[in-house]
Amino acid sequence: MKHILTLFSFFLFLLIFTSCSDVYKFTLEHEKKVALNTKIEINLKEKEDKKINKVQFFINGKEIVSEGTSTTIDTKNIGIGKHQISALVFYPEKTKKINNSFEVLANKPPEVYNYKIINEYPHDKNAYTQGLEYYNGFLYETTGQRGQSTLRKVDYKTGKVLQKTALSKEYFGEGMTIFNHKIYWLTWQGKKGFVYNLDTFEQESEFTYNNSVEGWGLTHNDSMLIKSDGTNKIWFLNAATLKEEKSIEAYTNKYAVKDLNELELIHGKIYANKYQQNAIVIIDPETGIVEGIADLNSLKKEMEKTQKLVAQDEVLNGIAFDAENNRLFVTGKNWGKLFEIELIKKQ
Repeated sequence: MKHILTLFSFFLFLLIFTSCSDVYKFTLEHEKKVALNTKIEINLKEKEDKKINKVQFFINGKEIVSEGTSTTIDTKNIGIGKHQISALVFYPEKTKKINNSFEVLANKPPEVYNYKIINEYPHDKNAYTQGLEYYNGFLYETTGQRGQSTLRKVDYKTGKVLQKTALSKEYFGEGMTIFNHKIYWLTWQGKKGFVYNLDTFEQESEFTYNNSVEGWGLTHNDSMLIKSDGTNKIWFLNAATLKEEKSIEAYTNKYAVKDLNELELIHGKIYANKYQQNAIVIIDPETGIVEGIADLNSLKKEMEKTQKLVAQDEVLNGIAFDAENNRLFVTGKNWGKLFEIELIKKQ
């Protein structure tokens, strides 16, 4: 009996040893964050250096050239943002796919801006501002909250609402822009936007978000609509189909800039409110690089000299630009003032 047990133990050991020797453990080794225009080396490793027949590497689903179990990626060819790296490994009688990711950051820090107040105008303190645009001498504004979301035409000098329409109570209104003599208005979690006649404020059509989940801010560049969704992504919509065709990711030289909200295109750059931080970030629409940051926290404090803000979300939100007269207007959710300001680069 003892002899039988010894034989059984031997065969069990042999089985376990053989099984363990057949188990391959792979890892993808690389830097997690690199600066734009640098190169990143990707290496596939097997824990015990077991035999590997072949490896194919993929970046964002597209196969790339590799040598043996490693590859090198020039980040200038892929741009900033989060990128998916995959390795398809061929080893004795088996294959396995290993996935990982890395981030490409901006290769320069953003400029920092202060501001000065040029003018102050009255603003409806009951307007939960989501979108703001200057057009032909008037402000056009959208407000949020379910059951309170409105589209308005406003005399910016007096704050008087000249024209107004409301969204259905089921929707939470968000950003807007005027493009080709029509008003485009987003909803937050309704997964759709609406198109209005600029003159009559009558709704003409609607469109759905085909890639992003939410709607936050909206502007345009004369050929495409430009949309934020509350992340660090900015989407570009086909003007004819209103489908989201491409996107960029906003990054500084240190991190992804998320919570991008109300948008305005100014001198070819995207100006975006950063939700809850009373700041404007200036983004290159080609690369996603955050080229500037304007800290407007003290502007909120200036506004609070004449109005007490109660809710935590009553923050800066609303950027409008008068291109003809080079004037920048900003306001916030339930703010009683509209400010004309000038941004000044810190030296």
